[in-house]
Amino acid sequence: MIKVLHVLRGKAPGVVSTNPRASVYDALLLMAERDIGALPVLDGGQLVGMLSERDYARGVVLRGRTSRDTPVAALMSAPVLTVRMEDTLEHCMALMTEHRVRHLPVLEGDDLVGIVTIGDVVKQIITDQEHLIHELEGYIRGT
Repeated sequence: MIKVLHVLRGKAPGVVSTNPRASVYDALLLMAERDIGALPVLDGGQLVGMLSERDYARGVVLRGRTSRDTPVAALMSAPVLTVRMEDTLEHCMALMTEHRVRHLPVLEGDDLVGIVTIGDVVKQIITDQEHLIHELEGYIRGT
């Protein structure tokens, strides 16, 4: 079983984040610069929420707010679903499906150490299936 630890090893180190007092506009700029769809929200180093493009679309655009005048705290999703390094991808998939989220912060103790995305999960599943197919072809051929 593939664990979160294995997925994070294949990703760039560090986590891009924002704080609850930042404007939604600044958070969106950061997401655009980094080509990411969500940001963990940290306050004093503690994870307090997540801000996603979906939060923006539903909380600003559809409610007639402006992103420059709206703080991240007004839109962020909280409390946040999290996973640990020893959790499996199957567990991540179940959480993502049940709670309809695409990003899961990874904690070690209380420290944010990474993010597992739906894209990470799909990529790992495809890689595992390709490896299994290769192994089965070798078995069938006797090599």
